Amino acid sequence: MEELKKPFISLATLAYELRSGQRPLLAFIDDLEHYFNHREPEVLAFLPENGRFQRLRKDAEKLLAEYPDPEKRPPLFGVPIGVKDIFHVDGFVTQAGSKLPNELFQGEQAVCVSQLKAGGALILGKTVTTEFAYFAPGPTRNPYHPEHTPGGSSSGSAAAVGAGLAPLTFGTQTIGSINRPGAYCGAIGYKPSYDRISKEGVIPLASSVDHIGLFASDFAGLETAASVLCDHWQSGYSTKKPVFGVPEGPFLDYCTQEARLQFRQTCRRLHEAGFAVKSILAMTDFEKIKDRHQLLVAAEAARFHAEWRSEHGDLYHHKTIALFDKGTAVTDRQLTAAINGREKLRETLTQLMQKNGIDVWLSPPAPGTAPKGLDSTGDPIMNLPWTHAGLPTVNLPSGFGENGMPLGLQMTGRWYEDEALIGWGGLVAQALN
Repeated sequence: MEELKKPFISLATLAYELRSGQRPLLAFIDDLEHYFNHREPEVLAFLPENGRFQRLRKDAEKLLAEYPDPEKRPPLFGVPIGVKDIFHVDGFVTQAGSKLPNELFQGEQAVCVSQLKAGGALILGKTVTTEFAYFAPGPTRNPYHPEHTPGGSSSGSAAAVGAGLAPLTFGTQTIGSINRPGAYCGAIGYKPSYDRISKEGVIPLASSVDHIGLFASDFAGLETAASVLCDHWQSGYSTKKPVFGVPEGPFLDYCTQEARLQFRQTCRRLHEAGFAVKSILAMTDFEKIKDRHQLLVAAEAARFHAEWRSEHGDLYHHKTIALFDKGTAVTDRQLTAAINGREKLRETLTQLMQKNGIDVWLSPPAPGTAPKGLDSTGDPIMNLPWTHAGLPTVNLPSGFGENGMPLGLQMTGRWYEDEALIGWGGLVAQALN
């Protein structure tokens, strides 16, 4: 039986090989098609598309004609990307994981998609999302075990990278939709500082806390993609080793015993590798933070969907309707207070970092490994405070649970210092591997 080999080692390596011509683009697409046809039916990360690879070859031929000289090729020349199906992409219908008439929510191509295409990327296809990026799951399965959830709402995007179907995909995070599925699927997940990547052309869930982010196979490639997407990106970062902080208190109590033990072991491994790791009491009011964030998401989602719900309420999933019901009871005053709480939390966490001399918070990205079953996408609680504060986060694989499913490490950096966070993420990945 033929061994199925992934068509690329890493995003950074693939981008270099395609850009330089060391690996012919059309030959790579042949390899990708072979792998995709064998692996995708097991994972179901992408929306079905007739003639996907015929289209991709035509797009590749246009790109080759536009950039015949390898010296002049853009940084992501020929790199195939997956795009979560709440992003508008020219030539594709946006379905948003929904049964609603999709003509309701079509629009111009998302700015961030245009940026990556201008950077040379090719669209491999739309990836599966939960309904309107909330909790109602799609068909995607975890690439490590098909009976386990890939997480959500960026289910397909995380699974595509975890399965080696794509080296780079778009996701969004409103509570925990990048870092959690990244952890479940063994992929690097990057949620930038709030509004660091444009949301224009993406269907919102709760615009005050919606973040556009990425899944990638490696940190070097992630840095290249982020530099294309983020305004005023400062390449290079401090070569000093960061000082890490662990937010002790009620927040960590949400982890399973296995995840907490593995997290402590990871911190110990980093200490043994020469990193300083400090324990700091933080977020003693975590229950209030959680309630505030959930109220904000429910209220903004209910308001955005009010008109569509009045006309097509019977077409929404019951989990989404439950969110709207909660949100309609929220007053303007309550919503304003919840929105204002984001900046207060960010200031509190930043002051703790400054007072204790730490550069990055470390925490588990999920309460445990991916739960068995496909009816739930898992609990985003471990991502919630960092999303509420709008601070940049990355998840990286850090080991496996007793069931053989991936576990990860979540790193949270300072406000708008994404460059340093991604650079340090690369250092940590090297230390752990």
